Amino acid sequence: MLPVYISHPDCARHEMGPGHPECPERLSAIADMLLVRGLLDYMLPHDAPLASDAQLERAHSAMHVRRVRDAAPREGYAQVDPDTRMNRFTVPAALRAAGAAVLATDLVLGGQAPTAFCAVRPPGHHAEHDAAMGFCFFNNVAVGIRHALDVHGLTRVALVDFDVHHGNGSEDILAGDERVLMCSIFETGLYPFNGPDARSLKDAPNMVNVGLPPRSGSDAFRAAVTEHWLPALDAFRPQLIYVSAGFDAHREDDMGNLGLVDGDYEWVTRQLMNVAERHCRGRMISCLEGGYVLNPLARSAAAHVKVLIGAD
Repeated sequence: MLPVYISHPDCARHEMGPGHPECPERLSAIADMLLVRGLLDYMLPHDAPLASDAQLERAHSAMHVRRVRDAAPREGYAQVDPDTRMNRFTVPAALRAAGAAVLATDLVLGGQAPTAFCAVRPPGHHAEHDAAMGFCFFNNVAVGIRHALDVHGLTRVALVDFDVHHGNGSEDILAGDERVLMCSIFETGLYPFNGPDARSLKDAPNMVNVGLPPRSGSDAFRAAVTEHWLPALDAFRPQLIYVSAGFDAHREDDMGNLGLVDGDYEWVTRQLMNVAERHCRGRMISCLEGGYVLNPLARSAAAHVKVLIGAD
């Protein structure tokens, strides 16, 4: 039984204009690095399906789903926010990205794969219940999590988010849902401008969000994971773990300034896999979020995937 690699050519057809950091080349950089390092040899490829409206509406309002569908231009770009645009291929790409999380959930919970990596775009963790923003249209991991809860009947699912930006959309959708534990780190003072302290935007008991100041580096990141995430995850005993895998906290990525390195992503993935082995038979699903400088993105993703699939 092999881990799965889920992607689709449609995810590379969405683009937001020349020079935009969330570009199609992100996916080819990751795929090329996984190929060069031999990691794809240990994974079974799958095409991401289109998410259905019913699947999307477990995480989003029906009005939001219609707005995204209706906003796509026939040519050129439609502006969603100052940083986010749609072209005529955005809707199928966003549907594939959310559909990848659903397929990964079905495969992992159906016993057909131990773990899954969804190499998809657009990313999702800024997409709120009723709003697209921050390069995100549908919240891919939230769609997958609600599918695991509402269709497969799980009662305890964890979401771990190590993107440099706070996953405000995931929090907006999942805060207060006692079936979900969300753990994240993020750089304070960055988009979506969550404030200077380490508190969550929402006062919900199922949120373990730790804000780190700029230039915190590896030691502070690893301490946050060890002191805050791991005890909460062990107490929660998840039946399945999802990862919002953003690699923009890397010191070579100018989108943030936390100062992480390739080895930090390998280390944190190993900690999470240890939790998964203790509580949920090693079941973990990872969905790509940020990471915008191609070489450190590809290296970091490969470090993450190597541990995720047990090839380390």
